Amino acid sequence: MHQSEGVIQAGEAILEVGDPGALEVVVDVLSFDAVKLEPGLRVRLSGWGGPELEAAVRRIEPIGFEDVSALGVEEQRVQVIADMVSPREHWQQLGDGYRVDADFILWQAEDVLQVPASAIFEYEGQPAVFVVEDEVAKLRALATGPSNGLMTHVTNGLTEGDQVVRHPGRGLEDGDRIRVR
Repeated sequence: MHQSEGVIQAGEAILEVGDPGALEVVVDVLSFDAVKLEPGLRVRLSGWGGPELEAAVRRIEPIGFEDVSALGVEEQRVQVIADMVSPREHWQQLGDGYRVDADFILWQAEDVLQVPASAIFEYEGQPAVFVVEDEVAKLRALATGPSNGLMTHVTNGLTEGDQVVRHPGRGLEDGDRIRVR
């Protein structure tokens, strides 16, 4: 609190004592992504030189700030505060101000059917794909779940092993012959 000698008054703070066992992680997140987060959400921490760690979101700050990216782009960011969940012996070498990479687990499930998001398009207001059957494209309606932008969870309309057309062209129609590469 004081950087040099001097007179202090009774009751005036002279130092702040921290608890290294109460380490929190502060992550700057794009405001566009921060709105998808909520308290209690799992966070996977890596890239700090030690083992992968688990944390949980405690708070998403209500006020954003402007920051400039490495590419020189002005971005709105929000600080997200997460508490460590992993046992202390796994992260005891991690200290104040250290760099970590944070992955926020928005959704997770076991044994789900997924297809490339590039295969899905909208047909009559609902998701659809072209399934390959005997070198013929067959239009198939789908029910989908969460997507990470690369893969999409399919809840109905496909079965494991179905071949789908990735990046179907606008001219492709139900019943068109196709060549599988």
